[in-house]
Amino acid sequence: MCTYSKEHVEFLKNIRKKKIIVTISRLAIIILFLICWELLAKYKIINTFLFSSPSNVFKTFLKLVKDGSLFKHIGITFYEVFISFSIATIGGVIIATIFWSNEMLSKILDPYITILNSLPKVALGPLIIIWVGASINSIIFMALLISLFITIINIYNAFISVDKDYLILFKVFGANKRQIFMKVILPSNYTSIIAALKINVSMSLIGVIMGELLVSKSGLGYLIMYGSQVFNINLVITSVVILGIISYLMYFIIDKIEQKI
Repeated sequence: MCTYSKEHVEFLKNIRKKKIIVTISRLAIIILFLICWELLAKYKIINTFLFSSPSNVFKTFLKLVKDGSLFKHIGITFYEVFISFSIATIGGVIIATIFWSNEMLSKILDPYITILNSLPKVALGPLIIIWVGASINSIIFMALLISLFITIINIYNAFISVDKDYLILFKVFGANKRQIFMKVILPSNYTSIIAALKINVSMSLIGVIMGELLVSKSGLGYLIMYGSQVFNINLVITSVVILGIISYLMYFIIDKIEQKI
């Protein structure tokens, strides 16, 4: 039977206590914000036509559920985000690995990666539609333009920032590049890769919504655009709230993966 010292038990209690405090604080901030928002709308301090209210957002949400369109739009947006997120993450890690293994190639292509990352993606929207077509492919392509290059840059910089003493030690013992990568570079950068994934969630969402605003006839980005065109602020804010929930769920999954690692 495994027994713990009093100090260790106290340490575990403090960890659980901190987690509970963090969770309660997060919920309290959301609840307080919603209460203040609803009260400001109820007593006409803010214009509900411009700012909506939690009750109006909830009514709009129920209306979308009843007419069956909500889950269709959520499903399309989530699919686009998942595909672009997966490609950008896997592609970013692979390309960063190639750059790390070939210093000459990285020096040649580094300025081009920076230039491509700094291009105004919205301005390229019409060109993307011409190149790829006004379809789901152009939305995914837009999201990739936003998330892929920043993933490559972040992960590659993490790879080359590993303590040089570790690399020298492994080389002294005769390790090849593959062994150095698997035993030093990759284990040393689990945290950096997870951080890149968290950034990628937001970047993929931004890219998908930008693409949907341009070409889509379905998805949460389409609902935002349609709501803006007909001055239905309730629909716009409801769509934004749902986007926030999707973003949090993806962040939560990645956070759990980080804890396991």
